[in-house]
Amino acid sequence: MSEPLLAVRDLHTYYGDSYVLQGVSLDLHPGTIVAILGRNGMGKTTLVRSVAGLTPPRRGDVVFKGRQQRGRPSYAIAQDGMAIVPQGRRIFRSLSVRENLLLPTSRLARGARGGARDGGRPRWDMPRVLQEFPQLAERIDHPGGALSGGEQQMLAVGRALMANPDLILMDEPSEGLAPLLLRHVEGIMKTLRAQGHSILLVEQNFALAMAVADHVHVVSSGRLVFGGTPSALAAAPDVLDHHLGVAREGGA
Repeated sequence: MSEPLLAVRDLHTYYGDSYVLQGVSLDLHPGTIVAILGRNGMGKTTLVRSVAGLTPPRRGDVVFKGRQQRGRPSYAIAQDGMAIVPQGRRIFRSLSVRENLLLPTSRLARGARGGARDGGRPRWDMPRVLQEFPQLAERIDHPGGALSGGEQQMLAVGRALMANPDLILMDEPSEGLAPLLLRHVEGIMKTLRAQGHSILLVEQNFALAMAVADHVHVVSSGRLVFGGTPSALAAAPDVLDHHLGVAREGGA
């Protein structure tokens, strides 16, 4: 197997005195989707923020493309080829759709070495993003704050794609989406994987995560309590019931 694109080793992260991540370790290999599942408040978003450098861990290692990232500023980590679709979208409400999409292409976002590294993959640019999300094309000059919740989520995904990242961190991308848009997001993730992108996915939608992930971790109280394939998780009723509140199909 290839070397991990992302290697997280014994990560410990705090919010003040609150001990959130308590020794998390995982690998993510190129061209794969790793899903993080768990109940609310278990540390899923903190894991994404720790990997991205937004909430720096106190101990442990985050190695991305062979380079230690712990202690580096979040913008430098992004310049190395990591993008985030944050929980709650976090689009700039006063900027137009066009301006939001162009943010990752600025010199500051790209870094001193210039454009994003795409590893020979088909590049995402404005026409391609707007073709994928025609709702955004229709609202290209509208402020982000005027979009619906689903449109804002599409904008957050499109903004990440404009960076042409090697690794995309997606934190609850299905949140607030109608079923049709949910299927669209699922299709986008599968397309990205087929093109060689990698995704670390935090998701409350169990069915979506199981449909797209190559590997699944379950987090509980800041620790990983399960790691394996979706089929292995589906065959682990105790984990499904106790840590996810999901009844096994066909169970009582």
